[in-house]
Amino acid sequence: MRNLLVRSSLRHLGRHPWLTALSLLGIALGVAVVVSIDLASGSALRAFERSTDAVAGRATHQLVGGTSGLSEAVYRDLRLRQDAPVAAPVVEGYVQAAVGDRRTLTVLGVDPFMESPFRAYAGGEAVGDVSALLTESGAVLLSERAARALGVRAGERLPVRVEGREVSLRIAALLAPADEDTARALEALVLTDVSTAQEVLGRMGRLTRVDLRLTEEQAEALRSTLPEGVEVVRSSARANTVEQMTRAFRTNLTALSLLALVVGMFLIYNTMTFSVVQRRGLLGRLRAVGITRNELFALVLGEALVLGVVGTVAGLLLGILLGRGLVGLITQTINDLYFVVSVRGLALEPFTLAKGLALGLGATVLAALVPAWEAARSAPATTLRRSTLEDVSRTRAPRLALLGVAVLAVGVGLLSWSTPALFPAYVGLFAVLLGAALLVPWVTERLSLYAALPLGLSFGLLGRMAARGVRTSLSRTAVALAALMVAVATTVGVGLMVSSFRGTVLSWLETSLQADVFISPPSLVARRGGATMVPGLAEKLRATPGIAGSSTLRVALVRADEIPTDLIAVDFSQSPARPYRFKEGGDEAAVWRELDASEDSLVVSEPFAFHRRVKVGDTVRLSTDRGPHDFKVAGVYFDYGSDVGTMLMPRATYDRWFDDRGVSGVALYAAPGQDVDALVNIVRAQAGDEQALLVRPNRSLRQSSMEVFDRTFTITQVLRLLAIGVAFVGVLSALMSLQLERSREFAVLRAMGLTPGQLWGLVSLQTGLLGLLAGLFSMPLGVGLAYILVHVINQRSFGWTLRLAVTSETLGQAMLLALVASALAGLYPAWRMARANPALALREE
Repeated sequence: MRNLLVRSSLRHLGRHPWLTALSLLGIALGVAVVVSIDLASGSALRAFERSTDAVAGRATHQLVGGTSGLSEAVYRDLRLRQDAPVAAPVVEGYVQAAVGDRRTLTVLGVDPFMESPFRAYAGGEAVGDVSALLTESGAVLLSERAARALGVRAGERLPVRVEGREVSLRIAALLAPADEDTARALEALVLTDVSTAQEVLGRMGRLTRVDLRLTEEQAEALRSTLPEGVEVVRSSARANTVEQMTRAFRTNLTALSLLALVVGMFLIYNTMTFSVVQRRGLLGRLRAVGITRNELFALVLGEALVLGVVGTVAGLLLGILLGRGLVGLITQTINDLYFVVSVRGLALEPFTLAKGLALGLGATVLAALVPAWEAARSAPATTLRRSTLEDVSRTRAPRLALLGVAVLAVGVGLLSWSTPALFPAYVGLFAVLLGAALLVPWVTERLSLYAALPLGLSFGLLGRMAARGVRTSLSRTAVALAALMVAVATTVGVGLMVSSFRGTVLSWLETSLQADVFISPPSLVARRGGATMVPGLAEKLRATPGIAGSSTLRVALVRADEIPTDLIAVDFSQSPARPYRFKEGGDEAAVWRELDASEDSLVVSEPFAFHRRVKVGDTVRLSTDRGPHDFKVAGVYFDYGSDVGTMLMPRATYDRWFDDRGVSGVALYAAPGQDVDALVNIVRAQAGDEQALLVRPNRSLRQSSMEVFDRTFTITQVLRLLAIGVAFVGVLSALMSLQLERSREFAVLRAMGLTPGQLWGLVSLQTGLLGLLAGLFSMPLGVGLAYILVHVINQRSFGWTLRLAVTSETLGQAMLLALVASALAGLYPAWRMARANPALALREE
């Protein structure tokens, strides 16, 4: 009997290849989106971790200094100690190759004689003259993979750019690591000796850090004897910081990708329900001849599992292909926002693939539980009646609506919960989606009833039949509507969130970018201007003729409460404006007076205050060149340039606590009557050939900032399109199954004289009504999702205060999208039904 049921199930799936294929496609797309996002973001982070591990080697601790690193004297004194630990000096920085794929490379300057306890590859197998590292200035080692990608060979020159300067390196030898992990880690590494790295990076006499191998007791003993401004930190701290920095970014991507899987679940539910409905006669006869409820339950669930396995495996393969395309977008976003990372391939992690498999199968089984339960619980006589399911659906609709209201209340409660945790917010978001979906059957039944009159007046009998058809097929149409509603609402919500974010950022840029011309060296991370000008150049630029005022800023990476954070030092001594708006701290003039009068005060950005749980009056401990020092928070300012937070202090305060005298940027204010474009040309002439600089007028800098913003949201737009794709497949599947199920009804209408054209019109009117209802449902839900994303998810993820802007254009696009999606999805079913032979459709089995 079991074999008979299995053959019956497989035969049924085989007789409906299009519906089966659409179901598989829906599952595959849902799984593919989740897997691809995980693989792409995971690959980017693992690439950074691999390069970090390769650079850190087997060091347990590190000696670090302030913003300008360590003096070479620190390492020398350490080596002369009687209890000198195993130590190696390191100079590290980034350059950009000027040939090949122009990848970003990590320069690692080491002492070859001290490297063996830390990095085995530094003295490993190489092809070429390794000794040139010690005898020739500018000599470096590259991995064979990096050399191939850059199109260079051993003995040739490698031009690179660093902070606007072009430097020529000579490839003395090529490293050929024996194992694959090391080879991947070295793909973006330039290995050289300490002195060459100092020369290339412009850090003469300075070290980035000193690597150590210590026990925790030795580290504690060493701390008490270190000079002012030098600290011992664990080597693992860097990787942990990166994980914290990108956690919210990756969580948001994962949540958006799960939306596609949720829409895919509607499709699976739709398919399995249709499978049960279409075979209700057969299932009733099987029950009548002795098949048990458990056997029927297992039959339907087994079908779903077969679909789930095939669709999930296809989704894993599709996710790998999609991940290869998305990894570039995610890598670019990480480079724009957080840190420099070079990703050359997709890392296939077994855990990610296993998670995708579990999600696909779990979603399929979960979606099939209700249809399987319906098939098993119905009495044979009830199952044999055609109208049973629709009667049950209409009877159940009010109860589902009440449940939906309860679920919505739970979701609103979770979203209102004043906790910084993201998990309750996402549970609340999905509860809102589920609650809205549960309301769809009852609202659809009511609206379709009311729509019969206007449709009848406009289109006559066909209009009334279309409206009643939606109502009498509620078990089918409600699922299709819910899938399309969730997808369109997601589009509306994410679209409004992005446009609101964009409007807020644009307004912030107009307020904060008040200078007419901005000058800075090129930076490898778009939102971090850490590169510095050559000494003396900033003063020369500030003396440019035709300006009424100027200001400078220095962006430095310092450790705030042990976490590396951007610190901005501003010099407004010659500036007519101070373009910062404060969220907390009172009057802006009072905040600046306090900053100017104090030597240990600073202000922090809104994301910094949110993530670190600090407010005005609290203190933040910074690792300065004079040692750790507590700075009072005088205010919290609005800032949308960094989601991890920044700090700001006057340049005079910065110079008091740090030895760094670098300048990262200069802002110039044009004198009255001075043409800004002419001033740009004057500045470029004033700078000469000392250093390649970005000299941009105000409008150009705003434009480039918005380009970075738009680039960071490209991945979000891709996810929106994929979710819509999954929903479109779901609507097409629902409409196909709906029309196929009604084939006998349409055959009767054809036999009574309905022409193919009229039948086409009937089906088109019905799909148009479905699209209209989906659009109406999606607009309030989309606005609600936008509110949640802007005021809850973004606030808890990054701490930003955004202004939600609901535009009629976005709502109109949502309605158009719903109508077009339903119209396109109804084309094939309408064409097929219009061409069907009434005599064949009327035959009984």
